[in-house]
Amino acid sequence: MDAEADPPTRSRTERHKCFACYKQFKKKEHLVEHMKISYHTPHQPKCGVCQKHCKSFESLRNHLTGPLSRASCSRTFSAQGCDLCLKLYDSPCSLGKHREICHLSAPASLGTKILPFAGSVDEKYTTKGAKAIAINCGLVGGGTDGSLDLCARVCLVDEDENIIFHTYVQPQSAVTDYRYEITGLTEEHLRNSKSHKEVQDRILEILYNGESAWRLMSDSGKARLLVGHDLKRGLDCLRINYPGRLLRDTAKYRPLLKTNLVSHSLKYLTKTYLGYDIQTGEHDPYVDCVSVMRLYKRMRAQDHQVKGIGTPNSDSGFESQKAEELENMTPDELYQISKSDYKCWCLDQV
Repeated sequence: MDAEADPPTRSRTERHKCFACYKQFKKKEHLVEHMKISYHTPHQPKCGVCQKHCKSFESLRNHLTGPLSRASCSRTFSAQGCDLCLKLYDSPCSLGKHREICHLSAPASLGTKILPFAGSVDEKYTTKGAKAIAINCGLVGGGTDGSLDLCARVCLVDEDENIIFHTYVQPQSAVTDYRYEITGLTEEHLRNSKSHKEVQDRILEILYNGESAWRLMSDSGKARLLVGHDLKRGLDCLRINYPGRLLRDTAKYRPLLKTNLVSHSLKYLTKTYLGYDIQTGEHDPYVDCVSVMRLYKRMRAQDHQVKGIGTPNSDSGFESQKAEELENMTPDELYQISKSDYKCWCLDQV
C-alpha cells in the first residue's frame, strides 16, 4: 500500500506591518498607501509602553484605558502612568511628584462686577517681546430669536496668566438675549462699555506688537500667536481677520480632537488634560482664557526631539519617489520620509 501522503502545508502569506501604528497589510503597495494617508511622524501621540503611534490623545487614551485596550499596556499604565498627560514614570515616587505638578487648580474667577471704567489694559504689552496671547469672548444674542452671536465682553491674558486687556463691549446690534445663565451679563454691564471699533483696534495693537500689517505673514515678524478655543467664532464676532499661521486653536488641534476628528469642548479638555472643572455655572472669560493658555503650553512643552517634520503642507517624501522605489523600502524607511499634516505646537519653541 502506498505510504500515507503528508498533510498539505498551509502557505504563510507575508505580512507588511506599519512601523508606527502596527497595522498589517497583505501587499506592500497597501502599506505604502496607508503611510501616504496616515502622516505618521514622531509628533503623533505615542504609547510609552509599546511605542504605538495614535492620531490623537483620545485614541491613545483608548489604547491605554479603554474597553479594547491592549492588556500589557493597560497594566503598565495603571501602575506607572499619569492619567492627565499619559506619560509613564519609573517609580511611584516620581509619578507622585509629577502628578502634583501636572494636576492644576482652577484659576480664580473674575466674576461679573461692573467695571469702574470701560476697560483695563496693561500698557507694557505694546512694546514687550513677542509671546502667545490667549483670548476669550463673552457672547450675547441678537436677532429675533437671540441666536446671532454678539461680542459683549473680551479678555486677553499672557503666558503668565496676567490680564492684558479686559473690557465690556458695546454690541453692534440690539441685544435680544443676554444669555444670563452663561454670561452673567445684564444691560447694566454694557451701559458704559467700549465701542466695537475701540476694542477691535486695541486687540489688533496688542497682537501686531508693533509689526506692520503687511509683514504679518513673515515667519520672522514680531506679531504674537493668538491662542483660544473655537477662535473663528470669537474673531468673526470681533470682525478681526488674523493670519492662520498665528492661530493656536484647541478646538482644531489634531492631537486634541475626538477619534472622529470632531472638536471637544473646552470644559472637557480642561478636566481631561489639566484636572479641574470649569463652566459649572456662568462662563468666566478669565478662567477660560487661562485654561486655554495652559492647554496650549502643555501641548507646546512636549519634546519630540525632532525638527522640521511637524510642519504641514511641506512636500512629502512620497511625492518624490516612484511606486517601485517605495515598495522596495522597509517600513522604517517609509516612516522616515513621512510628513505631518498639521503643525505641531512643540515647534513654537524652536
